[in-house]
Amino acid sequence: MKNIRTEIIELMKHSEYKPMTEKQLTSHFSSSREDMKILRNVVSDLEKEGLIYKTKRNTYGIPSKMGLVIGKLIVTPRGYGFVESEERESDLFVANTNMRGALNGDKVVARIKPSHDTRDRQEGEIVKILEHGSYVFVGEYEDSGRFGFVIPEDKRIHTDIFIPKGKNKGAVSGDLVECEITKFYDGKRNPEGKVTEVIGKKGEFHVDFLSILKQYQLMDEFPKKALKQAEKIPSEVQEDELKNRLDLREELTYTIDGSDTRDFDDAISVSKDEHGNYHLGVHIADVTHYVKEHTPLDKEALKRGTSVYLVDKVIPMLPKELSNGICSLNPDVDRLTLSCLMTIDKNGVVMEHQIVESVIRSKYRLVYEDVSHLLETIDRTKQFTELEQSLIFAEELANILFEVREHRGAIEFDFPESKVIVEDEQVLDVQVRERKIANDMIQEFMLIANETVSKEYFHKKLPFVYRVHEQPAEDKIKEFNNFIAVFGVHASLDEEANVEPKDLQKILKEVKGREEEDIISKMMLRSLRQARYSPVNEGHFGLAAKYYTHFTAPIRRYPDLQIHRIIKMDIHHYLSGKKIEELFSVVDSVSRSSSDSERNAEQAERDFENLRKAQYMERFIGQEFDGKITSVTNFGIFVTLENTVEGLIRINTLVDDYYIYDEERFQLVGRHSKKIFKVGMKVRVMVESVKLDLREIGFQFVDAITKP
Repeated sequence: MKNIRTEIIELMKHSEYKPMTEKQLTSHFSSSREDMKILRNVVSDLEKEGLIYKTKRNTYGIPSKMGLVIGKLIVTPRGYGFVESEERESDLFVANTNMRGALNGDKVVARIKPSHDTRDRQEGEIVKILEHGSYVFVGEYEDSGRFGFVIPEDKRIHTDIFIPKGKNKGAVSGDLVECEITKFYDGKRNPEGKVTEVIGKKGEFHVDFLSILKQYQLMDEFPKKALKQAEKIPSEVQEDELKNRLDLREELTYTIDGSDTRDFDDAISVSKDEHGNYHLGVHIADVTHYVKEHTPLDKEALKRGTSVYLVDKVIPMLPKELSNGICSLNPDVDRLTLSCLMTIDKNGVVMEHQIVESVIRSKYRLVYEDVSHLLETIDRTKQFTELEQSLIFAEELANILFEVREHRGAIEFDFPESKVIVEDEQVLDVQVRERKIANDMIQEFMLIANETVSKEYFHKKLPFVYRVHEQPAEDKIKEFNNFIAVFGVHASLDEEANVEPKDLQKILKEVKGREEEDIISKMMLRSLRQARYSPVNEGHFGLAAKYYTHFTAPIRRYPDLQIHRIIKMDIHHYLSGKKIEELFSVVDSVSRSSSDSERNAEQAERDFENLRKAQYMERFIGQEFDGKITSVTNFGIFVTLENTVEGLIRINTLVDDYYIYDEERFQLVGRHSKKIFKVGMKVRVMVESVKLDLREIGFQFVDAITKP
């Protein structure tokens, strides 16, 4: 019965298989009563996981052979959604009328609806909810006398939650509350729930922060057991911990980070020998030395999956005693590390490498801006200090590594990044974050370390967590190809063949500096799949890399911590057959949960940044700004200001004419005036409104200026 899961699935995949009942399956696979009981449990688990499906006739089969899709439902703010499934090239569209009570994030079974036109996008309808994505929601309470409703803050939840009498915990209309759903229905009735906490009044600075924590189920505090474990960890490296470690304390190592960084999980050392070869050391905090498997700290880190950066606040994966203390590579103190030591030739080829347990003593805590300024202004004819020489070698090596990546086709998007400045719970400014030489330098070194580690463990055929980015779906490439043709960009993208990263890289170079650069870059990004964690190496399309993982940030990413644990087991020869078999299951589970945690964190970070931007723009209602049209839709025009703030001009506010959306050219055209609003136009706008609950900023045109 050891591999019964696999055997059941293989049986059902067979071309001659006819759906069997549970009784027939148990008879097919087992004879003893004990084995039959085990098999029934396995069948039940497979059904819950969505790997097999139980029909109305109580027979079982593989969903894909029944015209069914199992996956996660992602609902849009406009009401429709998509079922994401690893078994399909493209997502399955679900109209809002075909949800059957399923909510955003639910694991569902969807039936593919028949279509006579093969060119149509496949559409589906939800037939079963396997698992609810969440039971807890944040929203505004509305009292209706004998009962109440909670209107979710998350605009992807398109139903109010019914609160029976006595279940509102004293909430009054207008309160922001957390509620828990206690009964789900099939869409004919609202889900029923109870208020679990009254958070406060909407619009208050701290309440908005708390509501986002609750909405995305982020934990601001650590459990007592995890904190107790963290407090017991020594604040200094002990002498007996140095045994069998490579001692690099005399090496020139240093960290380069942002000025406001508090946790330093990576340090570097760079030198160059007489043969022109570079010696790069990427030294990563040995977090797993302190966070042992299955301990309270490990369980909490896995649950969180990642640190979450909410503009001016951080929800860390590990308590500060570790993240800012013993695991942080602070200067002038001994720290335990896992080092990837590489010898790289002048062509950017890693000639040799080793991954070792080590101990370092960082000599400097450097800041991106300072290092960039030094490299931009230093007199290269003078005698250098040891640090200056190392930084110059680092710059040389980073340029070589970038050229290698560019040559193989890596896609480099150049989107401006926002920097929101908050002080004393006041948003002081929104700026474009500067990216300089030092930022790119560290990025290149982390990338090459991740590739080197990934390649080694792929060839060792050990269980591992890879960072994968699959090729884009054919239909997405077709849509993108049609889109760019409108702007006169004619690329040889054959959606039926394998599109190469170089093909997309070429397009980005072609549109560089053009008015349409932003929108084409954004549409290209949307046509790509989302990177994720996987126990199977499938390469990284965006980086044009055959092997890739996340090795360099175990303080803030659980997958990094997990692969450190595997690497250390390998170093110490702890990977027996039984442990390897166990780890294959572990890396699969970690990959799935970490991908979900990452997506949740990204949504929370985006939501919170949009909230802070909206709060900042409230003071500018009635004032004018220069901007550029970055998107045109059938409901309005998105304009982005020079400081990255984006606002919407709704089509129904354009009163000078009746505007028609030209779907093929992605522009609005005035019926009578023939005035055109299209992507790339420079415009003057006035801030008309700010809706904090929607994170929406409303603009109005003052003037529209097009380039001749």
